[in-house]
Amino acid sequence: MSKTALIEIKEGSYKIRGNDISVAGLKFPLIDHFKEGKNGNYVTVDGGAQPGFPDRSIRIRIEKPQDYEIVDSNFDQVKQDALKKQVKNDETDEQIMDRIGKRFKILDDMTRAAKQGDIKAMIVSGPPGVGKSYGVEEQLNKDSAFDDIAGQRRKFEVVKGAMSAIGLYAKLYKYSDPKNVVVFDDCDSVLLDDLSLNILKAALDTSKKRYISWNTDSRLLRSEGIPDRFEFKGSAIFITNIKFENVRSKKLKDHLEALESRCHYVDLTIDGEREKMLRIKQIVRDGMLDDYDMPQERKDDLIEFISENKARLRELSLRTVLKIADLAKSFPTDWRDYASTTVMKG
Repeated sequence: MSKTALIEIKEGSYKIRGNDISVAGLKFPLIDHFKEGKNGNYVTVDGGAQPGFPDRSIRIRIEKPQDYEIVDSNFDQVKQDALKKQVKNDETDEQIMDRIGKRFKILDDMTRAAKQGDIKAMIVSGPPGVGKSYGVEEQLNKDSAFDDIAGQRRKFEVVKGAMSAIGLYAKLYKYSDPKNVVVFDDCDSVLLDDLSLNILKAALDTSKKRYISWNTDSRLLRSEGIPDRFEFKGSAIFITNIKFENVRSKKLKDHLEALESRCHYVDLTIDGEREKMLRIKQIVRDGMLDDYDMPQERKDDLIEFISENKARLRELSLRTVLKIADLAKSFPTDWRDYASTTVMKG
């Protein structure tokens, strides 16, 4: 059993959306002790022990080692998991919905920043069916309205499914201009291939000029007029169901860490059944079912049906909500029977 310590921050802050938020009085599992950095001193902790913080290692900015103290020197992984569970269980439903809502607001803001070229790369992590892809595409579509009016090519593309390394190279070239965005939506094959990963590392490098090269002769690239070297000035967004810190494969973990070091990482913090259900309630409350032209009472019945049967659903997600809403619109009196047959486990 790996041992670590539980520390309490006496004076310190963590940057959220550009603002320094005080974390004085909060307790975190320690990952690495006090370090001096070019941009300030810090201590590295597990942020997942506190609500509203990324569920991964984070750096708490402090001035000196005396700004934190060890409160449990024998803190181990079992205690750490119990602390996370306790902290999350202490949240009220409103606090959870507020936390998740803030994360999606950050996702919207970061997507717009990527479209403007202010952010070069972002990873969006969360379970399937909670609106990750929809939120990103909605913001990009809004920002592309003027291109549509002018009859110009949209400056973004959403890539789904498998992609080869040479296909990745060609796609990045197509969207290499400033304020262009390539979105990789559950396109995890590019993360598993060494050549593809090297291309991404070059495209997302933190240097002022990001050059990508293809050093093997290719008839495909010649026929498409794609050079064997170009400067990538666009941005990339990765949408994935993979929770990076939970990956056990050493090779994949190394690949993901290389990518994460070049990207902003947005964890939507929807990890359990309770959070998924509250996310559903949040989206329905915000108007997800307005286009269905059904009485509020039926919407309430629909959510109650999902809540009561969530353990039996094939998938607890926004997609399931829409499936059941389709049934409720088509079969106003018998929709529960149809839903029990089509979206629930036998």
